[in-house]
Amino acid sequence: MSTSNLDSADLKGVAFGGLIREDVMNKIWDISKIPLPFTDMVGTGSAKNEYKEWTTDELAVPDITNAVVDGSDATGNDTKTGARVGNHHQISDKVVRVSYRADASDTIGRAKELSYQLMRRQQELRRDVEAISLLNQASVADNGDAIAGKAGGLPSWIETTTVNGTPGGFNTGTGLTVAYTYDAAAVGLTEKNVRDVVEGVYQEGGDPTKMMTVPAIIRLFSEYLFTSSARVASLMSDQGKSAEKATALGSVNVFVTDFGTLTMIPNRLQQTYTATTTAADVFILDPEYLSLCYLKGYRTDSLAKTGLAENRQMSVDWSLIVNTEKAHGIIANIDIATAVVAA
Repeated sequence: MSTSNLDSADLKGVAFGGLIREDVMNKIWDISKIPLPFTDMVGTGSAKNEYKEWTTDELAVPDITNAVVDGSDATGNDTKTGARVGNHHQISDKVVRVSYRADASDTIGRAKELSYQLMRRQQELRRDVEAISLLNQASVADNGDAIAGKAGGLPSWIETTTVNGTPGGFNTGTGLTVAYTYDAAAVGLTEKNVRDVVEGVYQEGGDPTKMMTVPAIIRLFSEYLFTSSARVASLMSDQGKSAEKATALGSVNVFVTDFGTLTMIPNRLQQTYTATTTAADVFILDPEYLSLCYLKGYRTDSLAKTGLAENRQMSVDWSLIVNTEKAHGIIANIDIATAVVAA
């Protein structure tokens, strides 16, 4: 602070906030992206009841002894009933309460506070559904009192083609899915794991095309494919003399196996969990046999006024439909910090 003239420090020092106006950029910078890889990948459907059911069926394995005598009478009965399965719906919501004064105020980065809050909470609601769909969550029936209904997450459905842990699957006695039981210790992913699960799903009749997991594991698998153990990819650099900038090729996002071509999809909304270390699931998916179902789609309702404020509730009544779990596989309990190896 100068004693010979009035400077900016003098202006800032005036009691109760100073005299220099704030210079705040009229824009909000948001790093939490909205992309929803799983939601965008699967289909959508509707429901007429909170418990959505469907039937599954499959062809019998080839009968290599299928031969009958010419002119003989028909015997036996080869008809099959298939199976009936279902998933409970889950209501997810966000509540917004904005006072009249807050909505009328001249705020930074938005025209109206209520509109801004509704838009942002709607995005959060969609992100919630994405994350829950991939969560190891058993289905729960809503009792209309203290127990909220829950949709069975993807890990709770897959029971035929699995690696690590004990699958839960759909319980025909209760009509509920059972959470996957993870081993005590997380393990590193192997190339053999991926190939085994793709082959397993293929043998069951599926055509897997997606490998989805958390970004850390996608990176580890990509890095592995450049190693001498994998003998699949090689680091390359475009050293041509064109006017374009040289491009270093240092990632793999498609993995071709003997039984399917997998697009590797990192999902930043998929949750990790703690075994002995931080772990996550790796899904091998055939998206044709997955969808999200809505009893009531995304909606915004006005709540009763109790004072000088606008009150809104955004909600969605949804469930996950796994048309047939045999079209998918899971490599469970993968340590997100352990390097991928061949086997």
